[in-house]
Amino acid sequence: MGLQPNDELDARGLSCPLPLLKAKQALSRLGTGQTLHVAATDPGSWRDFESFAAQGVHQLVEREERGGEYHYWIRKGGSEA
Repeated sequence: MGLQPNDELDARGLSCPLPLLKAKQALSRLGTGQTLHVAATDPGSWRDFESFAAQGVHQLVEREERGGEYHYWIRKGGSEA
């Protein structure tokens, strides 16, 4: 993936829903349009991040599974109402 994130979150070893909760905290520190890369090992995070992006203002730019790790690139959207 060629996308250069503004911040990285290592959520490996954390169980659902912690990867998503920690990602929300990290996104709150970023500016609109900036990108967060999340690395997780919880298979449930695949569905969690998909639902999170579908229901909110943030965009799931890319995601991939590599050797039991799940990687997500999330672009922060505008302010949430």
